[in-house]
Amino acid sequence: MDSLLIYGAYGYTGELIAREAVDRGHEPILAGRDATSVHQLGAELDLRSRSFDLSDQDTIREYLDGVDTILNCAGPFEETADPLIEAAIETQTHYLDITGEIPVFERAARQHEAAETAGVTIMPGVGFDVVPTDCLSAHLHDRLPSATHLSLAISATGGISPGTTKTALRGLGDGGAIREDGQLRAVPGGDRTRTVDFGWGSQTVTAFPWGDISTAYHTTKIPNIHVYMALPKPARLAMRAGNTLGPLLSAGPVQSLLEAVVDRTVSGPTAEERAAAAVTIWGEAWSEETNETAHSLLSTPDPYDVTVAAALAIAARTVAGEAPTGYQTPAGAFGADFVLEIDGVSRRDL
Repeated sequence: MDSLLIYGAYGYTGELIAREAVDRGHEPILAGRDATSVHQLGAELDLRSRSFDLSDQDTIREYLDGVDTILNCAGPFEETADPLIEAAIETQTHYLDITGEIPVFERAARQHEAAETAGVTIMPGVGFDVVPTDCLSAHLHDRLPSATHLSLAISATGGISPGTTKTALRGLGDGGAIREDGQLRAVPGGDRTRTVDFGWGSQTVTAFPWGDISTAYHTTKIPNIHVYMALPKPARLAMRAGNTLGPLLSAGPVQSLLEAVVDRTVSGPTAEERAAAAVTIWGEAWSEETNETAHSLLSTPDPYDVTVAAALAIAARTVAGEAPTGYQTPAGAFGADFVLEIDGVSRRDL
């Protein structure tokens, strides 16, 4: 995979991906904004490295010239995805990232025609956000093609990286989101709960603006979509606080303070913690027309390990020319069973 460039390679998830790529015998190019960090990692892994920020399109195009595929691991993707996608289309470079941010998916989808014309693939969300849930959504749609409603719920154990934490903090004031009659609709954060049987027990889950509110619709065309997560009490309280404190939480000085705290206190899960973590994803498709319902469960290892495996598998297929051009979702490009190729992932129908 000499023609793969990993941007944000020195972040927690980017470094996991870079190291695994080397272990598999690949030689990606490492890139990012911090020259010291990216070149140190490049020297350690004996890989080529490039340092550039995203403030100038000419610079981005220069560094993408001759690159087949870019895998963007630098969040928050609200800031990094748009300039890289623009440059990728102009340089005929395939674009992948590991975002879970709904606005990023929606803006990327609007680049479909431009990407098709350029002959490139634009596929955000090639990590845990949203590969497992997207594949489960596609599987449920295959089981019940007449489905008009899709609900997903996620129960996970394990830690969280600094980048993911910062993205979550930036979204505290944004509230929630659902898909209703084919349209995105903003709702108050944590506005609804339900009880879900995950196969090993039941949990109360809270509505959460997971990326599938966008991507599952593009994959399945099911017009009504809700996503829930099993959240600890502090997280539920924070979501509800965001409904009233949104402007304060979104203010630049407050965000800077919160991010500084994250830098000092969050390091990401260790390898041992990741090995002990597990995820169960519950899915329900319902047809209003026939009153039929289909349920399935998907079990996965730690989300970061899934992200590494999924991102590298999709990058390899994209470099090999196996990904369709234009805007794509993981299951839309590779099918509902793609996630089952990842070690430790299993699925069962209820």
